[in-house]
Amino acid sequence: MSSSYRNFRNSVSWLILFLEAVFIVLFYFLLSIRHTDDVLLINSYPAFQVVNHMVIFGFGFFLMFLKRYGFSSTGFNLLIIVLGVQCSVLIDSLILLQRQNEHHLERLIKAAMSMTAVVISTGAVLGKTNPVQLILMTVLELIVFHMSRWINITFLKVEHNISMMHVHLFGAYFGLAVSSRFSEPSPRSEKNASTPKSDLLSMLGTLFLWVFWPSFNSVLFESNSWRAICNTYFGLAVSAVTAFALSVLTTKDGKFRMRCLNPPLKLHDTSGVHFTFGMPAVLGALAQVVLLIIENWTNLPSLGYLVMIQVGAFCLTISIALITGFIAGLILNLTVFKTIPVSKYFEDQFYWEFPHLAVGF
Repeated sequence: MSSSYRNFRNSVSWLILFLEAVFIVLFYFLLSIRHTDDVLLINSYPAFQVVNHMVIFGFGFFLMFLKRYGFSSTGFNLLIIVLGVQCSVLIDSLILLQRQNEHHLERLIKAAMSMTAVVISTGAVLGKTNPVQLILMTVLELIVFHMSRWINITFLKVEHNISMMHVHLFGAYFGLAVSSRFSEPSPRSEKNASTPKSDLLSMLGTLFLWVFWPSFNSVLFESNSWRAICNTYFGLAVSAVTAFALSVLTTKDGKFRMRCLNPPLKLHDTSGVHFTFGMPAVLGALAQVVLLIIENWTNLPSLGYLVMIQVGAFCLTISIALITGFIAGLILNLTVFKTIPVSKYFEDQFYWEFPHLAVGF
C-alpha cells in the first residue's frame, strides 16, 4: 500500500470532525427546541426503536455475508447511519418537508427511515468503496432523495407516507447506477465469497428485517396503521413461503438454498440489491396501480388522474435515482478520492487492525 493512500485514509477522521462541526452550527441556527408533551414522545419512542433496530441491526447483519468484510460491513454501516441521520434532519428542515406540528422524535424517525435508501445503495457497492466515498455518497444521496420526495409531495401531491416508501426503489437503483462506475472484481476472487458463519449472520439480519418490516411500513400512518401492519405481514408471509417452495424446485438436489438468484444486470451488485429491493419495489408499485384501478373502477373520471399520479411518482423516482446515481458514481471515482484497487476489494485488513491475525488471514 502506498504512503499516499495511507495519508488519504487518515484524513477520514478530519472529514468526520469537519462534518460534525458543520452539523452543530446548522443545528443551532435551523432547529429550535420546543417543549413537547411527554406522553406523545413516549408513544412515538417504540416506532423510533423499530426503525433504529432495522437500519443498524437488520442491515448491519444483513451485509455481513462477505467472509473478509464483516468489520467493515457493520462498522461503516453504523458510521454512515449516525452521520446520515443528522444530515437528513437538516436537509428536511432546509427544504421544509417536515410539518410544523411534528416534534423532534418524529423528525428522527423520518431521518432514520430515509437512511434505508442509503444503506440499500451501500449494498450494491459493498467492499468496493473507501470510507470517504461512502460518506460523500451518503450526503449526495440524502440530498437527492429528499428533493425527489419534495417534488412528489409538492407537484404530484403524493402523501408523505407514500413518498417515504420510495426508499427501497430509490436506494436500489441509485446504488446500481453508482456501482456501474466501479471496476468489477475478478469472478475468481476468493474474497468475494461467504462462509457458513458469515451466511448465518446475514440470515440473522434478514430475520431482523423480516420481523420489523410491518412496523416500519406503518410508522408514518396517522390512522389505520393496523391495515398497513396486516397487509405487510401477510405479504411477507406469502413471500417467505413462496421463496421456500421455489428454492426447493430450482435446486438439483431438492434442498433449501440461500441466494439462489443471480443478478440479472450486467454489472456487479455485491449484495444483490436489485432482486432483493429493486425488483420487489417495482412489483409493489405496479401492484399499487392495479389495486387502485380495482378499487376505483366505478369512478372513471378520476381514475385516470389517480393512475397517472402513481405512475408519474414511480417513474420520476426511478429516473432521478438512476441519473443522479450515475453522476455520483463519476464523482466518487475522481482521482482525489483515491478509489481503492480491485485487488483490495472486500478486505477488512485494509481498514481495520487485526493484531491476532498478523501472521495470516
